[in-house]
Amino acid sequence: MPIDAAKALAAEPRSGEIHWERRDVQLYHLGIGAGRPATDPDELRYTLETRLHVLPSFATVAGAGSPGVISGLSMPGIDVDLAKVLHGGQRLEIHRPIPAAGTATATGRIAAVYDKGKAAVLVMRTEVADADGPLWTNDAQIFVRGEGGWGGDRGPSTRLDPPDGEPDRTVERPVREDQALLYRLSGDYNPLHADPEFAKLAGFDRPILHGLCTYGMTLKAVVDTLLGGDVSRVRSYTTRFAGVVYPGETLRILMWRGDGRIRVAVGAVEREDAPVLADTIVEHS
Repeated sequence: MPIDAAKALAAEPRSGEIHWERRDVQLYHLGIGAGRPATDPDELRYTLETRLHVLPSFATVAGAGSPGVISGLSMPGIDVDLAKVLHGGQRLEIHRPIPAAGTATATGRIAAVYDKGKAAVLVMRTEVADADGPLWTNDAQIFVRGEGGWGGDRGPSTRLDPPDGEPDRTVERPVREDQALLYRLSGDYNPLHADPEFAKLAGFDRPILHGLCTYGMTLKAVVDTLLGGDVSRVRSYTTRFAGVVYPGETLRILMWRGDGRIRVAVGAVEREDAPVLADTIVEHS
């Protein structure tokens, strides 16, 4: 089998130093749509270095995401075709507020391997700490089509029951035509998000937005709408990537308040609210 679960799980973690500056945070924020209106005091917290706070989803790109998903796919016990790889979901746990500039150690390993029958799922965990202790833990759920069926653990279900009642808040966030071109400057240069010919080879009419860009846009909407703009209240953020977004479309973000958590669903307005993010939860203080 191309995936040897036991070998992958037993492999030594890989560590590397990551570093980020205020400029990296500002660029990420612009890449997820911050700065509109440009002079809005609430937006200046994302764009002006003298007021800068850090949206927790910046953790997915800090230091260009090192050790990163591609590094994880080269771990011992894993030999897969990248054309069969899909980013299925993301979970981020924040241990304390992320500083606007810093240096830290990122340690990556395969935390779980699940057999879904027609696919394998790898949970690629990156733990990041600086001199003061843990900062965040980032789990990427990676589906590898055609690599299941060895009789392994199926793993937990990530599907949730639909939220009860009407959403407490609904907002719409436009995606700029150049959003993917701007977001990719934070480190994900996959041509799927920029090159029309490559996108066609991958089965899409045109380049698609990065899933993690939608992930960041959604968290910003939740923080700004229901958490008083206070990024430090976010404790964890989990989602399942349910569909694609094309630059130029509009995200419709539905939010349901709960006890210490907010349920979220995201759809593409122009395609009859086709699901984009599902099973999404923001836990907060």
